[in-house]
Amino acid sequence: MACSSSSSSQLPSPSTTVDETSPASISTVHPDIIQTHILTRLDGPTLASAASTSSQLHALASHQPLWANICHSTWPSTSTPRVRQVISTFPDGAFSFFSDSFPLLTNLDTAATTLALNHDQHGPCELISAVDIYHRDKLILSKVVETETVTGWFQCSPFRIDLLDPKDVVPTQIKYPAGQESDTCRDLGDDLTLSWILIDPIGRRAMNLSSHRAVSVQRHWLSGEVHARFASILPGEKGSASEHVQCGILVTCGGSEGGELQVREVSLQVEDMDGMHLNGRKGLVILQRALEGRKGRKKSRREEEGRKRYEEYLARKKERKEKKLRTEGTLDTLCVAFGVLGFFVFWLFILCR
Repeated sequence: MACSSSSSSQLPSPSTTVDETSPASISTVHPDIIQTHILTRLDGPTLASAASTSSQLHALASHQPLWANICHSTWPSTSTPRVRQVISTFPDGAFSFFSDSFPLLTNLDTAATTLALNHDQHGPCELISAVDIYHRDKLILSKVVETETVTGWFQCSPFRIDLLDPKDVVPTQIKYPAGQESDTCRDLGDDLTLSWILIDPIGRRAMNLSSHRAVSVQRHWLSGEVHARFASILPGEKGSASEHVQCGILVTCGGSEGGELQVREVSLQVEDMDGMHLNGRKGLVILQRALEGRKGRKKSRREEEGRKRYEEYLARKKERKEKKLRTEGTLDTLCVAFGVLGFFVFWLFILCR
């Protein structure tokens, strides 16, 4: 018995045996566990990065319902039946839509700036706008608007898409106390985020026209309304006022009787460097080029690149204005000089007769 006891005491316990030489591998985890308990916890960029690490993860991450859920959680407006149907027609479904809509327009192919715009080119015959506005990661507005672009009224009028009807007001929980308007404006610049996805349902393309965070927040001196501006800078026709154009999204808010902000207007317009709004036809041509262009893919630049490009656009706009003023000043000086010279020549001719 003693020998038996001694022998058994020298046997290693199975529960404490660890094979430190065998490397851990993702292939040892059941695919259902990876797909339902791991990949569903990732956001879009992280999921795309994980898919590029191995063929197994690439196959599991290509599951369309996975990307559809990511799109719907990132942009609630994409949950509407119309947008869901359009997304299903994209080449790779929800994955293609996410790849088009998540990046900001910071790395567009600049070849468009070296060519003259073809004004006879026809843009998309219909545009779908899927818009989501958040305040401190809390959704305050989500809406989808469909716009027909083939009408003469749209083609000839200034390009403009309104998200709300004139009498619509969206209440929020954002406090707007009297006497602290400047603090509220400063906080909105950090806390307010917006996504405006423009979809071409026929071309099966999409892009996000927002800068994610506001590039400027100002309070109107007369009405007291707060104007938060989001913008993307797109390439246009080289050598003209539309060499760089601003796709500006203006969110107008006003105070309510309860001391809270109300969203009163959300609109999209296209403006050139002279401050003139482009008409529907020209705006569509520029937007179509942006839809066809290659977009950036870096998530880390979402927060800062939009504002940086907007500031560069303002600098170009200011430089162009100053150059125009100098040119006009030179022309005025030449006109005055020729006028004075003509005056003296005239009297010299009279006196010498």
